[in-house]
Amino acid sequence: MSHYSQLSPEQRRAKLYSIFSCVVICLIAFTFLFPLYWIITGSFKTKTEILSSTPVWVPSEWVMTNYENLMSKRTAPLFDFSLFGYTITGPTIPGAIRWLLNTVVMSVSSMLLTCLTAAMAGYALAKKRFYGRTILFSLIVCAMALPKQVILIPLVREMSALNLYDTIWSVIIPIVGWPFGVFLLKQFAEGIPTEMVEACRIDGASEWRTFTDVMFPMIKPGVGACAIFTFINSWNDYFMQLIMLMSTKELTISVGIATMQGENSTDFGILMAGSALASVPIIIVFLIFQKYFTKGITMGAVKG
Repeated sequence: MSHYSQLSPEQRRAKLYSIFSCVVICLIAFTFLFPLYWIITGSFKTKTEILSSTPVWVPSEWVMTNYENLMSKRTAPLFDFSLFGYTITGPTIPGAIRWLLNTVVMSVSSMLLTCLTAAMAGYALAKKRFYGRTILFSLIVCAMALPKQVILIPLVREMSALNLYDTIWSVIIPIVGWPFGVFLLKQFAEGIPTEMVEACRIDGASEWRTFTDVMFPMIKPGVGACAIFTFINSWNDYFMQLIMLMSTKELTISVGIATMQGENSTDFGILMAGSALASVPIIIVFLIFQKYFTKGITMGAVKG
């Protein structure tokens, strides 16, 4: 207390503000982390504890029954594809594992393709001068505000025409042309000095060589930010997955878990176990790309 009384009024205000900020941050963190805690602990509770009218904060007995039921409810082949008129099918595995693999393949493929196409488009819009460039970029910005539900019917008809409906590609291809990815990487490319591009042109480098050897390494933080944004967006796009995927073997983890809900009753233990399983990959990806995620928000917001 004596130390506090010796502080100047400005230092006192700064210390109080610091304490207040820490309290607010802790409350916000608790608000976001509590649902995850409840899902993870709930997946190890018995059915009686889950349905108890009095909240059970910590399971009295940690059981694996919910995970066992999740793995035994549905089955699906590990893989299946057609080759020269023959259908090759893998061994039968729990449906939840197949759904998780489908979701990982979908999200990783969407992430890689989106980062590649968005990086090239962002480079062209930022450093190339061509007729209609401003109009094209304006359309991309406007498309960011366009709800996906508006273009859902054309997308379904397009995927059906390409014989891709009810395949994993029907949810990958619509994500590849993500306007936000183009916008984000254009903002990063704007910060690269134009003189470097001109120097490459003077040295005789091709456009592809200029992009791969000069531009792409310099916008790598933006690509990392775009990667995590795309991965999260693809993983959480429940609505598109629900419309595009029908058969059990093609479902993603979120849609597959939803199909386990009964019409008149719901096994919350299975839902919590599936949700806990589905949260693991997305948490790992976020921890790996966390610095790019933060940098993407700050840099993409201040550039214009």
